[in-house]
Amino acid sequence: MTSALLAIEKLEVVYQRAITAVQGITLAVEAGQIVALLGTNGAGKSTTLRAVSGFLGLDDARVTEGTISFKGARIENRPPHENTRRGIVLVPERDKVFPNLTVAENLIAPVPRGTSLAEHRRREALVYQFFPRLGELKTRIGGLLSGGERQMLALASALVCRPELLLVDELSLGLAPVVVEDLLRRLIEIRRELGITILIVEQSATVALEIADYGYVMENGRIVLDGSAERLRSHPDIQEFYLGSRSGERRNYRDVKQYRRSRRWYG
Repeated sequence: MTSALLAIEKLEVVYQRAITAVQGITLAVEAGQIVALLGTNGAGKSTTLRAVSGFLGLDDARVTEGTISFKGARIENRPPHENTRRGIVLVPERDKVFPNLTVAENLIAPVPRGTSLAEHRRREALVYQFFPRLGELKTRIGGLLSGGERQMLALASALVCRPELLLVDELSLGLAPVVVEDLLRRLIEIRRELGITILIVEQSATVALEIADYGYVMENGRIVLDGSAERLRSHPDIQEFYLGSRSGERRNYRDVKQYRRSRRWYG
């Protein structure tokens, strides 16, 4: 696992020195991959992303056991600005944009100090290439954007930081399917053209497994299943509880008495 771009081993995260949210998870993200972290609300997915990005401290949480390594260097409990400089950039689930700034100002805000005007313009041109709609909205206030436009701006704001590892938290939340499809296509283009590695957290397995190379399923702070996207899509538990059962209705494993795990899928 040490050869992976991102390696998480036996990670435990505790909130307020009392509440264990992540319990001994191990996962790896290889350079150039899109990896999905799946699970229902409260499974520990966003906590895992925040542990990698360094934003745990804002929530009175801390990595208490295990390790997080990026390009071979230990980064657990490091501050977010330090991890951003290393090349790890988070697109959060909440507070995606600065609501009182224009689109153009939102793209200036995250650029590191000391960046030349020419370099900033180059980065700005790059994000408008992937998100041309934002080029039409440069003077629009962030708070007046639609949900899809805010998600585009959040992704664009991450790209101007030149990430090597992009962490995307709940891309599809609250968005219409047609908007989600468009954003997925753009993530694929970003990976292909820029070589950026992506770790995406999603409640919607349908969305995540559409673009992922590999996936992990979390339940109650633990990894319970993992495998290639193709293998996960064909797994009976994933089909029943995440992709819709034979009746065609999507179900949640919390709706039944027991979640039938298949131990052979453990990593």
